[in-house]
Amino acid sequence: MTLTETIKMEIAANPEYVSVVRLTTSGIANKMGFCIDDIEDLKVAISEACTNAIKHSTENKFTIIYTVLEKELSIQIVDNGKGYDTNSISQPSIENLKESGMGLFIIESLMDEVSIESQEGKGTSIKMTKYLGVDI
Repeated sequence: MTLTETIKMEIAANPEYVSVVRLTTSGIANKMGFCIDDIEDLKVAISEACTNAIKHSTENKFTIIYTVLEKELSIQIVDNGKGYDTNSISQPSIENLKESGMGLFIIESLMDEVSIESQEGKGTSIKMTKYLGVDI
């Protein structure tokens, strides 16, 4: 049987609190035994996801749910934003980089699994998973 622990936080949609989320993520990942490179990847990915939630949320808060398993950490960021059609997001062009629009590409590059659920008018949920000691 695999032990599952869940940690849930509700954070003000204020960029100043992203550092609190990064610190929490780092602490959880360190306790699980992730290497420093994976912890840095997790911190960058969570920062991008939080920035998206802050930017697009219609409320003054969003939720972060950490699911800790023996060999994996899943992090879900849920906002009550305007939502969007997930099929409308295209991969960024390396030849024509823009200042914004790279967040999901960065998250997908750094994490082992990423799933996005969004409905217009009902918000967005990004679930990211990193496996402990596995190079995927």
